[in-house]
Amino acid sequence: MSRFLLKLSGEALSGGSGHGFDESTCRGVASQVKSVIEAGNEVAIVIGGGNFWRGRTGNEIDRTKSDQIGMLATVMNCIYVSEIFRGEGMDTCVMTPFVCGAFTSLFSKDGVMEAFSKGKVVFFAGGTGHPYFSTDTGTALRAIEIEADKILLAKAVDGVYDSDPKLNKDAVRFDRISLSDVIDKRLAAMDLTASILCLENKMPMFVFGLEKDNSIVSAARGEGIGTEIYV
Repeated sequence: MSRFLLKLSGEALSGGSGHGFDESTCRGVASQVKSVIEAGNEVAIVIGGGNFWRGRTGNEIDRTKSDQIGMLATVMNCIYVSEIFRGEGMDTCVMTPFVCGAFTSLFSKDGVMEAFSKGKVVFFAGGTGHPYFSTDTGTALRAIEIEADKILLAKAVDGVYDSDPKLNKDAVRFDRISLSDVIDKRLAAMDLTASILCLENKMPMFVFGLEKDNSIVSAARGEGIGTEIYV
């Protein structure tokens, strides 16, 4: 049995539209996660909020308020996707680092362990609960706190490259790379704060493309196409 923390981007859930939800995409994710759980594993999930809100620049809005809006976007995403999961026959729990009425449960490690013991998929919404920290950092923090075996990073690209593959057709994907090299080379896996947190706490990752067939199941098995980041 392994314990995974799966990070999904909000944009990935929009099915290519860049905004809102694509139900078929979300159901596809749910079906794959169900297979991972039925294989005897435990799964927690972090979802970004980019399909509703991205960090703003300039003076049009205060950075702290902007980040708070982003946190609430992740709450909406997690509540929606958790209901899709329930429709696929799984039991779920949505946790936030701040009180969110009756919508979510307040995060605690004990609460997570209890949820896992009941076979639930745990969604971590609201990031770290503080501005100036990305959902990448929230992902790293929660993975370390719950003692996950690995972070599975589902992205729009199928791994970590030596340069941006959207801009450079000759970009080379790494099959395997150390977290120290990712940090030193400033490669696009997670943001720097999250990467350093993972390095200090020896948390490995696997970066893969969500759009590939059965990509989540393959990543959990260690068989997927992507980049293994070791520490």
